[in-house]
Amino acid sequence: MSGTDAGATVRVVRGRATTREADRTVTERLREATGETGEPGFRAWTPHRQVAFGRRDARAEGYDRAREAAESRGYPTVERSVGGRAVAYTGRTVAFASAVPVGEGRNGLDDRYETATTAVVRALRGLGVAARRGEPPDSFCPGAHSVQAHGKLCGIAQRVRRDAALVSGVVVVADREEVAAVLEPVYEALGVPFDPGSVGSVAGGGGPADAERVCRALEDAFVGDAGRRVEAADEVGA
Repeated sequence: MSGTDAGATVRVVRGRATTREADRTVTERLREATGETGEPGFRAWTPHRQVAFGRRDARAEGYDRAREAAESRGYPTVERSVGGRAVAYTGRTVAFASAVPVGEGRNGLDDRYETATTAVVRALRGLGVAARRGEPPDSFCPGAHSVQAHGKLCGIAQRVRRDAALVSGVVVVADREEVAAVLEPVYEALGVPFDPGSVGSVAGGGGPADAERVCRALEDAFVGDAGRRVEAADEVGA
């Protein structure tokens, strides 16, 4: 979405909904609205405490044990339709979602990843983090579209529907030890290599330990000079 025309308008949703279920509905409605109207949408927020598993996790032999490992540590579990392996949200971890219209033929997958990765790096560098593309070996939710600074601190995924794409990601702000502690037994149960020391954070990279500042930096990087039509998450998910 970064690079949206200055005369355009982006629907911006701020905050999180009251429950995990309602919060997921907010993001889905954001994507649906983009598909229906062609208006881009964006939100950056702190999801409820949870471990979100990907489709590959749900098919793994150790999935039930992985869920038990998360839940026994106080993390409710959910399955998501976008992304790869498990990610942890502590309640202070930032997520972002960029909904963009998809033209005929559903092309542009690589371009959307490039745009999102560039925006994340720009946002974090603006916060004083020496962010760069890539990830250390045995990172959480391993993938080609990641951002690191003294460890992986952001992973990016994409889900494409007929009329709109949702490019989303997670950013570890300050509690990398907590993220690593819950993901270590989860990944062990799933049989996926994971190095707890590979987890980075915005604060560990020299940036602020303030999730709200990270949310606003991401919003500014993705939305750019476009107009903003701001709504609260509870209004969207009601």
